[in-house]
Amino acid sequence: MSGITLEQAQAQLDLWLAASAAVAKKQSYSIAGRSLTLADAADILRQVTYWNSMVQTLSAASNRRGRIRYGVAE
Repeated sequence: MSGITLEQAQAQLDLWLAASAAVAKKQSYSIAGRSLTLADAADILRQVTYWNSMVQTLSAASNRRGRIRYGVAE
């Protein structure tokens, strides 16, 4: 996916991991008869999986760019 940098993908992954930690502590709460439900854990897992994959792909791509490959002609 062009346009997304490794840094941006890592920032998104970090945000979704933080969201996962927040949801793990408490799914919802009620105050005076009103309730608030936090984001769905399954949706967060999908986002963490997606952004982790993106970070891995972009990391691998950036590592390949810096390598010098030598070939031997016979």
